[in-house]
Amino acid sequence: MKKKQINITFAFLSIIAILIVSCNSNQNKSDAISNSNPFEAKVDSILNLMSLDEKIGQLNLPSSGDITTGQAKSSNIAKKIEEGKVGGLFNIKSVEKIIEVQKIAMEKSRLKIPLIFGMDVIHGYETTFPIPLGLSSSWDMNLIKQTAQMAALEATADGINWTFSPMVDISRDPRWGRVSEGAGEDPYLGSEIAKAMVQGYQGDDLTKNNTMLACVKHFALYGAPEAGRDYNTVDMSRIRMYNEYLPPYKAAVDAGVGSVMASFNEIDGIPATGNKWLLTDLLRDEWGFKGFVVTDYTGIEEMMYHGVGNFQQVSAQALQAGIDMDMVSDGFLTTLKKSVEDGTVSIETIDKAVKRILTAKYKLGLFDDPFKYCDINRSKKEIFTEAHRSFARKVATESMVLLKNENQLLPLKKSGTIALIGPLANTAVNMAGTWSVATKQNVSKTLLEGLKTVAGDKANILYAKGSNVDYDLEYEKRVTMFGKTIPRDGRSDKQLMDEALSVASKSDVIVAAIGETAEMSGECSSVTNLQIPQAQKDLLNALLKTGKPIVLVLFTGRPLAIVEEDKDVPAILNVWFSGSEAGLAISDVLFGDVNPSGKLTATFPRNVGQVPIYYNHKNTGRPLGNNEGKFEKFKSNYIDVRNEPLYPFGYGLSYTTFQYDNLKLNTHKINRDQSVEVSVDVTNSGNYDGKEVVQLYIRDLVGSVTRPVKELKGFQKVFIKKGDSKTVTFKLSVDDLKFYNSNLDFVSEPGEFEVFVGTNSNATLKDSFELVQ
Repeated sequence: MKKKQINITFAFLSIIAILIVSCNSNQNKSDAISNSNPFEAKVDSILNLMSLDEKIGQLNLPSSGDITTGQAKSSNIAKKIEEGKVGGLFNIKSVEKIIEVQKIAMEKSRLKIPLIFGMDVIHGYETTFPIPLGLSSSWDMNLIKQTAQMAALEATADGINWTFSPMVDISRDPRWGRVSEGAGEDPYLGSEIAKAMVQGYQGDDLTKNNTMLACVKHFALYGAPEAGRDYNTVDMSRIRMYNEYLPPYKAAVDAGVGSVMASFNEIDGIPATGNKWLLTDLLRDEWGFKGFVVTDYTGIEEMMYHGVGNFQQVSAQALQAGIDMDMVSDGFLTTLKKSVEDGTVSIETIDKAVKRILTAKYKLGLFDDPFKYCDINRSKKEIFTEAHRSFARKVATESMVLLKNENQLLPLKKSGTIALIGPLANTAVNMAGTWSVATKQNVSKTLLEGLKTVAGDKANILYAKGSNVDYDLEYEKRVTMFGKTIPRDGRSDKQLMDEALSVASKSDVIVAAIGETAEMSGECSSVTNLQIPQAQKDLLNALLKTGKPIVLVLFTGRPLAIVEEDKDVPAILNVWFSGSEAGLAISDVLFGDVNPSGKLTATFPRNVGQVPIYYNHKNTGRPLGNNEGKFEKFKSNYIDVRNEPLYPFGYGLSYTTFQYDNLKLNTHKINRDQSVEVSVDVTNSGNYDGKEVVQLYIRDLVGSVTRPVKELKGFQKVFIKKGDSKTVTFKLSVDDLKFYNSNLDFVSEPGEFEVFVGTNSNATLKDSFELVQ
C-alpha cells in the first residue's frame, strides 16, 4: 500500500473513532477537556476501538534481533505485529528494515497503529563520540548538547526515533563497569549534562524528523550497587537519594524527557521495576513526569529472581507500579489478560499505560506519517559524513585529560623517531569503547594511523605490539567481546617484549598505548582490580628501564589506580575511548595541535581499598583535617595508605599554566531574595593558548543535617590566550544553597557559607558569606 493510501485509511479510521467518542458521556468529554494532554481526544478515539489484546500489545517491546532485510514478513515477530501485539521494536538498524517492519503494522494490523523504533544511541550513532564519562570530562554543555543533536540527526536518518539515553546514574565506585556510561560522581554536573543531552536529542519540536525521543536511565540509583557488582542490591537512605543520586533524573524530567527506563536494582527492598513509590509517587506525582516508563531488558522477568512473585504476579505488580512498556520479557503480553479476568489488574490501569504510549507516538508525528523517519536519501547523505567526523575529532580532543606532564615532555615534536608500543596502539575496533552498537568499528582511526597522519613525513613512526592485553587468554576473551577482538599474537611473551625493546632502542621518545580494552568497562564489566593488566604493566616497566622518555596514552572506561605509573612515567594522557576519530584526535593532542583541557568527573583512587571515593563526602567527628598524607591515630584515616585520592574530581592539566587571583564577593551577607556575585581573575601564565574549566564550590558550615565538605555549584570553560587574563563571574542564588533536610523538604538554612574557586575540587582560594533570615 502506498503511503498516501495508508494515511487516508488511518484518517478515515480516526474520523469514525472521533464520532464514536462524541457519543460518550459528558463526563468523558469533561475529562478530555481538562486533561493537559493535547492529544487526549485523538488517543481516546483509538483506545475506544481497541480490543484488550491490542491494548496489551501496545505495551510490548520485543527486540528485533531476528529481522533482516528481505525477511521481515517471515520473521518470528511479524505475526505478532499483524495481530497488533507489538508497540515498538528496538535493535533494528537501517531504513530499509524499518520500512519493511512498519509496513506490516500499517498494512496488515487491524488498527494500523505505527510502531516506535528504539536503539541504544549512547554516545553517537555511526559517527561516534567519546564514551559518556569521557564526554563529561569536556565540561562543555553546549558541546555535549551538540553531540546529542548529531546523534539524533544520524539515527533518525536511519529510521530510529527513540534512544535509550542519557544514562545519568551517579557513581562513586569505579569497580562498576557502567561508570563509563555516565557523567561521574557529582549531582550538580550530572544534572547539567542530563539537561543538555535531553535537549540535544529532543530539540524543541519532536515532530521534526531529525529529533528523537530520549529515555533517561536507569531509574533509579543503579550506579550504587553493593561491591560495585552490576545488577547488585542498592540500599541507601531517602535523604541520600534526594541530595546525591536523584537530582540528575529530576533534571532530565524537568527538561521534558519523553520516557524513563526503570533500573534493575531494588529500592527499599522492592525492585525498581515494580516499585510504586518510585515510578508513581515520586516520578509522576511529585515530579510531574508526563511521559511513559519502559523496563530495562527483561526487567519484569527478573523480578521473579528477586523473589517477589511468579510471572503473572510480577507482571501485574510492574504495571500497577507505573511501568507502561515491557522490554523483551513478554510478561504483559502473556499474563495481563488473565490478570484482568481474575480481577488482579483493571482495564483502567492498562488504558493509562496505553494512552502514554500512543501519546508518545503522536508527539513524534508517527500518526501523521508513520514513515517520516524513513527517507532513503537522508540515510545516504546524513550519516558518518566528513563534517560529522571532523566534529567528532574536535569533541574527542576536548574530552582528554592530561594527568601528568613532567618537564613539559608533551607536546611532542613532529620530528625524529617516535616508538609507538602497546596492544592498544593499532586496534580500530577498540577506539569507540563500550555501547557503540552502530559504530563502523573497522573504519575508526587507530593511534598508529593517527600519528602517521598528523606527523606526516616530519617524524618517523615505528610500531610494536609489545604484549597481549593480558597473560590470561580466557580473561582476554571476556574483555574483547562484541566484535572488539584484539587478535592474540602467536609469538611468545618474550618475543613480543624483545621486539618492543628493539623498536624502543631506535627511538627518541616512546608512546605507550596501554590500559583497558573497550569491553573491560560497560555493562556487566565489574572488576575488583583497578590496575592496568599485568602483562601491560610489565611491558611499561621494561620500557622505563630503557631510559627513554615515555608518554603513557591511557585507554580506560573508568578511574584506574595508577599510583606506580604516576610515580614513574613522566607524562600521562588519559584518552578514555574517544570514538570514531580517536587516533587522529589523540595525535592532535600529543603533537600540540590541540591543548588538552579535559577535567576528571570521577575521582581516581590510589587503590581499590579506598572505594567508594568522591570529593563531596561528609566529614566525620574525627577528621584528619590538615594532616592529609600523615597517619594520625584515632583519626579517620588508613594505616597503609593516605586518605586523599591520586587525582581529585575536577583535576586536569594543560600545556600552559593558569593562575587564580583576586577572589571577590560583591556582598558578604544576603537574604532569601538576594544573590551573591563571585568573581575571580584567571591568568594564562604559560606559553600556550588554552582553555581552563574554572570551578566554584561551596560549603555549608552548619546545617540541620550534616553537609558535604564541598559541593560544586558552578563552572565555566574559558579560552585564554597566553599572557592574557579574564575575570570569571558566577552568581549564587538561594536556590543554590538548598538541600533536602531530614523531612525531605527542599530548604535553605541561614548561616555561613564558604566559597572556593579553583582548577579542581582541591581549590583553596576561599571567601565566605552569610545567609540571613
